[in-house]
Amino acid sequence: MKKILVLGAGLSTTSLVAYLLDHADSENWKITLGDLNLDLAQKKVNGHPMGEAIVFDICNLTSYVKVIQEADLVISMLPARFHILVAEACLEHNKPMVTASYEAPEIKNMEAEVQAKGLIFLNELGVDPGIDHMSSMRIIDDIKSKGGKLISFKSRTGGLVAPQYDNNPWNYKFTWNPRNVVLAGQGTSMFIRNNRYKYIPYQKLFSRLEKTHIKGVGDFEIYPNRDSLKYRDTYGLGDIPTMIRGTMRRPGFSQAWDVFVQLGITDDSFVIEDSINMTYKQFINSFLKYDPSIPVEDKIAAYTNIELKGEIMKKIEWLGLLEDEPIGLKEATPAQILQKKLEEKWGLDPEDKDMIVMEHVLEWELQNRTYQTRSSLVVKGKNQDETAMAITVGTPVGIATRLLLNGTIQTPGIHVPVKPELYNPILNELEDLGIKFIEETRKL
Repeated sequence: MKKILVLGAGLSTTSLVAYLLDHADSENWKITLGDLNLDLAQKKVNGHPMGEAIVFDICNLTSYVKVIQEADLVISMLPARFHILVAEACLEHNKPMVTASYEAPEIKNMEAEVQAKGLIFLNELGVDPGIDHMSSMRIIDDIKSKGGKLISFKSRTGGLVAPQYDNNPWNYKFTWNPRNVVLAGQGTSMFIRNNRYKYIPYQKLFSRLEKTHIKGVGDFEIYPNRDSLKYRDTYGLGDIPTMIRGTMRRPGFSQAWDVFVQLGITDDSFVIEDSINMTYKQFINSFLKYDPSIPVEDKIAAYTNIELKGEIMKKIEWLGLLEDEPIGLKEATPAQILQKKLEEKWGLDPEDKDMIVMEHVLEWELQNRTYQTRSSLVVKGKNQDETAMAITVGTPVGIATRLLLNGTIQTPGIHVPVKPELYNPILNELEDLGIKFIEETRKL
C-alpha cells in the first residue's frame, strides 16, 4: 500500500483530497491529511476508510519526521513560504514531492541533489501556475511540430464569481486568498511587445489594460502579471517578439482599484498609528491633504482625477470606506485595513458559485501565412467546498500524484509541467472530467 501525506487542509485541498480518496481503493493508497486545524482536516477526509486526519505544524517539523518518513509521497498544499521546509525534509528522507505553487528558487537550487537521489519534485501543478502551462505548451508544441514559428503569445487567467451571482458594483468577490488579491501586482510588471521590452511600475499597472471577450461569459479586462519574460525560456520561446501574461477582471474593476493604489492603501509595509480607534473615513482621509473644510470625497476625486459623482466613486462608497465606522484593528497596515473591509463586502454568499476563466491567444507563421489560435477555458464551481478554484488547483495535483506513483512520470529532477510526459496525460484526464479548452484557429 502506498502512503500519501497531504500537508494543508485549506480551500484548494478539497478537490485534491476528494480525488485521492476516490482512487484510494483502486490504487491501493492510504491518504493522511495534516493540518493545524484537526477538525478541518477531519471534515475533508469525511470518515473515508482509506483516509486519516492528523495535526501537523510545519513550524514544529522535527516533531513530524516520522510521518514524513512513513510516506511514499508528500504533497504540500501549505502557504508557499513553507514549501522549502517540506522540500528539505523530503530531500533528507528521500521522498518525492508535489506542489501546486510556483517553483521557488530555493527549491530549484536542490536540482543536483534531487537528481542524484533519483527523486522527483513536481511544482506549478495548479491552475495558474499549472493548467496554464500545460495547455499553452500543448498548443506551442503542436504549432512547432507543423513547422510554425510563434510570433506572439498572450495568456490570462481570472478567478471570479460566476455571472449569475455577480451582484455587486465591483463585479468581483473573493474566490481565493484575500490577502493575495489586495497585494496583487506590487512590484514592476515586465513583458515584451513587438520586440520592445516594456516595464510598468505598480502605480501605473491598473491603467494599462487590454480587453477580451470569452464566449458564454462576456467581457473582461486584463492587467499584466509581474514577470512575463521568464516564461520565454520555460516555454522554449526565447526569441518570441511578444510575450504577455495577465490577470482578468470584469470591465471597470481596474480603474476603481487604481484609486486605492494611488491613495497608497494597498501598502503592507508600515503600520497605521492608533488604527484601533480610527474610522474608515479617517483612514482614507489620512492619505489626503489636510483641509478640514473639504469633504473627503472631493479630495479623493481631485487627487485621483475621477468624477465626484461617477461610477468609480460609487464603487468606493458602496464598500463603506467613506463611513464613520470603526476599523477595530490594532496596529494594522493599510493593506490589512482595506482587506478587512473588502472581506465584509466581497465575501461569497452561501449560494454563490465561483468561476475560473483562462485564455491563450497565440499568433504564428507558417509558409508565409499568419494564423491566430485562441484557446479558452471556463470552469464553474459546484458549491462553496468544491469551488472552481479548488477543482482546478487540486485536481491536476491529484492526477500528477497518481501518474508519479504508478510510474507514468519517471524522469528524476525538479519539474514544472511543460513537457509532453507531464502535460499530455494530465490534460487528457482533466478533459475526461469536463475541464476542457475550446480552441479556434484562423488566418489573419
